[in-house]
Amino acid sequence: MEISIEVLHGYLDEALTEEECARVEQVLRTSAPLRQLLSGIMADRDRGEHTVGAIWRRNRLSCPSRQQLGSYLLGVLEEGLQDYVQFHIATVGCPYCQANLQDLQERQKESPSQIQKRRKKLFESSAGYLHASRRRS
Repeated sequence: MEISIEVLHGYLDEALTEEECARVEQVLRTSAPLRQLLSGIMADRDRGEHTVGAIWRRNRLSCPSRQQLGSYLLGVLEEGLQDYVQFHIATVGCPYCQANLQDLQERQKESPSQIQKRRKKLFESSAGYLHASRRRS
């Protein structure tokens, strides 16, 4: 595997497979020029790289929304979008969407008591406490 700028971006975005990440890390240990290139990419990101590609990657503009992923699981998306989500997950292998999809699949398996427990936990979060404190004021 050639370690290109795109591969380094994928490495930083955690968008590579475990094997690819291990390969990049192995090469980084032995290649000062590659470490310097990675350092430059990280500095560009810290400065707020403003290329179309950087904005696209940063905002994951190709990724379907969580709501669309839920509709995909239910099989209720229009055919073209259903096909795109399948391509995005299976072929592109987007780790963000795969994790989102896995979370949604796990939530489908929850029992009513687990759902109630999760809702209670959300309510008791800081947003729930803030809302309650505003009512007392």
